[in-house]
Amino acid sequence: MRRFDPSVTTSGDESGAECPYCGSTETEREHPKGPSLCRSMHFCTACEQPFEKFE
Repeated sequence: MRRFDPSVTTSGDESGAECPYCGSTETEREHPKGPSLCRSMHFCTACEQPFEKFE
């Protein structure tokens, strides 16, 4: 039986997050959680910048 781990739960949004540097949505989620539960880590493949998304 799997246990539910709320620390890795995400909003379920599968679309790319908008990059705050270049506006591209060609982004990848690097990790489901960031420094806090309301942030996730992403990487923009267009401008090659990492960024945090607040959810």
